[in-house]
Amino acid sequence: MSHAPVGAPSAALIDPRGPRFAATLTTVVLAATLVTGSGWLLAAQTAVFATGALLGLRRSPYGVLFRTLVRPRLGPPAELEDERPPRFAQAVGLAFGLLGTVGYLVGPAWLGLAATGAALAAAFLNAAFGYCLGCEVYLLATRLRGAEPARG
Repeated sequence: MSHAPVGAPSAALIDPRGPRFAATLTTVVLAATLVTGSGWLLAAQTAVFATGALLGLRRSPYGVLFRTLVRPRLGPPAELEDERPPRFAQAVGLAFGLLGTVGYLVGPAWLGLAATGAALAAAFLNAAFGYCLGCEVYLLATRLRGAEPARG
């Protein structure tokens, strides 16, 4: 189980299977965005990223789906994890989603493709292998600041 660093604000602890479920849905949406070139589909995914980053993973649409439809069918998690690293990853996804949405809807189109492709690669790593790239960036940044990192 993860604990917040001493002196840090209390962090929410989450079931680590939730972010992986969300990454799977995100992978599907981002792949569909690349296939269709739909800036509006990417805008919808960007709203999901925004909700997770700003309001927390439990309030994001994918978090609600996990909590209400998936989690009741699973056994309890072996351990809980700090919400901060995956929430930071949602903020990174939000930045890429915003760039991609601008690229698709306003131009240049290559910006939409590149930003969506980068976000898709990160989401796929988490969905397929349980490797959260944004979480690793969070942990590295925390170490560079000299703070004890939260484990994600």
